[in-house]
Amino acid sequence: MKTIKINDLQFFVKSSISVLEACKYVGIIIPRFCYHETLSVAGNCRMCLVEVANSPKPVASCALPVLNNMQIYVDTPLVKKARENVLEILLLNHPLDCPICDQGGECDLQDQTKQFGGDYSRYFFNKRGVEDKYCGPLIKTIMTRCIHCTRCVRFGIEIAGVEYLGTLNRGGSTEIGGYLSSFFSSELSGNVIDLCPVGALTSKPYAFKARSWELRSIESVDMTDGTGSNTYVNFKESEIARILPKQNSSINDSIITDKARFYFDANKSHRLHKLFIKNIITSKFLETNWEETLANIELELSNFKSILFLVNAELDLNSLMLLNLLSNKYKNKIKIKSIDSQTNSISNLYISWIKDKISELNKNAKICFLFCSNIRLESAVLNSKLRLKYSNDTMQVIGLSSIHTSNFNIDFVNININKFLLFLEGKDPYLSNFLTKYSKPVICFGDNLNLRGFALNTLIELTKKYTPSSTILKIQIKANTESLGLLNIGQINTNDIKSSDLCFAVDLDSNFNLSKYISSHKNLIWLNTHGSNLALKAKIIIPLQTEFEEEKIIINLEEKIQITNKIISSIGNTRSFSKFINFFFNSKNNVLKNALNYNFNILENSKLFNSIQPLFSGYKLLNNKFIQNHQIISNYLIKSCLGEFYCSNKMTRNSLNMITCSQEFRKTYKNLYLN
Repeated sequence: MKTIKINDLQFFVKSSISVLEACKYVGIIIPRFCYHETLSVAGNCRMCLVEVANSPKPVASCALPVLNNMQIYVDTPLVKKARENVLEILLLNHPLDCPICDQGGECDLQDQTKQFGGDYSRYFFNKRGVEDKYCGPLIKTIMTRCIHCTRCVRFGIEIAGVEYLGTLNRGGSTEIGGYLSSFFSSELSGNVIDLCPVGALTSKPYAFKARSWELRSIESVDMTDGTGSNTYVNFKESEIARILPKQNSSINDSIITDKARFYFDANKSHRLHKLFIKNIITSKFLETNWEETLANIELELSNFKSILFLVNAELDLNSLMLLNLLSNKYKNKIKIKSIDSQTNSISNLYISWIKDKISELNKNAKICFLFCSNIRLESAVLNSKLRLKYSNDTMQVIGLSSIHTSNFNIDFVNININKFLLFLEGKDPYLSNFLTKYSKPVICFGDNLNLRGFALNTLIELTKKYTPSSTILKIQIKANTESLGLLNIGQINTNDIKSSDLCFAVDLDSNFNLSKYISSHKNLIWLNTHGSNLALKAKIIIPLQTEFEEEKIIINLEEKIQITNKIISSIGNTRSFSKFINFFFNSKNNVLKNALNYNFNILENSKLFNSIQPLFSGYKLLNNKFIQNHQIISNYLIKSCLGEFYCSNKMTRNSLNMITCSQEFRKTYKNLYLN
């Protein structure tokens, strides 16, 4: 701790911070443009000038470390005049187009000019114009507004790992841009919109849609991957305008991926909002209502012997728990299977002893092993944290998989499952040395293991046994994979399809793997937010609500329970799946009339936790017999089977923003080139 004086008031502050940070911690806000908490110090805007005792001129507080007994003055006439001059220089070439600027109402330049600027300008020459740059379908540029704070340049180099933007020319001809006009190929490119203090970089999908003071904001959670990044959803009336990051130091800090930021247009694109029943004679779909639909389902249930609910890892925990209650009531007649889960007959939930895994990654980790994980595609937020630690020379990253493109140096060692077990047992002559050298390694398991059909949780249990001090992360593409393990929902197989008389396909992402299971089923009921080719093979099509239209509970990769809030009203005849399940609990059908009358309130967290608690007691330890039965030992190398970043699930595949980004990114592909 050091003692300093600010405006003749004494304070005790940390010794390793700057004057600007010291003032911020004691409640004194100093204006700035180039400084940002997540970026390195540039000190080029000169807006944060303060006066220090025994200094002949004002100094930049962002680049000045605190010293013991330092005397600082932040509102002297000299400082005020210096701020006026800085703002006058910044406004020399800045266009007066605030009424048509999307940054209007939340612009730092507007706010600081009003508070610290003067009331006249001494400049009488013509303003300079700068050509707009092309950054892709997500970022709109008006570079005449740029004040050269270089936040976007530093973000690209330090966090995104893409040297896309830079400073061109010198003096009065300085501008921000790139030598080549191309797509800003980064999973985090949209964050430069939030970083830009003026309207030089704005959102293309948000352009001219609304003003900031017209929007309402509700907290939510990103559902495009398993990280669970916190967000704010801004909406105007019944339409979502944009999604912004919410500061959460334990998960995503203040950044989110481009998928989380721009996929919201899928809420209206290709949506199902009407009920349809197929005519048996003509095989055409006829529009219907809920009364007729439920009556038809009652008729189907009257003769059923077995019902199959086919779900995926994006269905919310609320719905999965209701299905689990229904399945426990009729164990021989109602089954729940997943298209994503890879474990059967044993609880596959991995319970960690570390509460905040991502925070542990930031603090103490010195080495990270990525086993079959392309973390840049699976979780771009975690990838940025790893890259930042690597750039600061505080972490070594070893990739135990086939080589893939990364935005920082990873030492790749292509191994198989058998070699990985030898590595854990300390029998590998090269890799095992790292386990003894570092006390708290981080071991990340990628979603490739699930997609390839390996017993992922068995490997995790062995890793926990041999390396008890390690931090283990399951990097998941789907938002709610942990809930499948919590409720012990196994993977679908051909026998489940053949033995079922009625199949409910719930909120599934249409792909080849799903098609080979249900395309030939005679009694298929399709419940989804969007249509697809597989929906045409169903008897009944029922529209569901999206995560923006209902409250959902998910469990992220840290085993943290998170709740998404209802943002806007549902459209058409869409309903939540949990309400549809209540139909089974309250059915008048002879077979189901004795069902439990279970009314689940998603807002009553105490009930939810009480319902989850018994499931943890059923968690079983994995043993060698289970390992041998599932044959996890393999001598074959594991090749990545992940697709691209932008269109990774049902919602993003129906987002026009993400489809356009995917098309732009594919233009960079080369034949016979490893990506």
